[in-house]
Amino acid sequence: GIISHICLSIGANFDAFGFYGLLFAMFSIVCLGSSVWGHHMFTVGLDVKTAVFF
Repeated sequence: GIISHICLSIGANFDAFGFYGLLFAMFSIVCLGSSVWGHHMFTVGLDVKTAVFF
């Protein structure tokens, strides 16, 4: 991710990825992580008070 972006930017003198590509990638990671977190919240068997809090 960041290391390859820095190496390509320094070595090749151009940006490795576009702004919108990085924005889409970060948004996708956030959505995927949130859905996995939400899935785990329901599968671990939380009690009612804890589930309402989250």
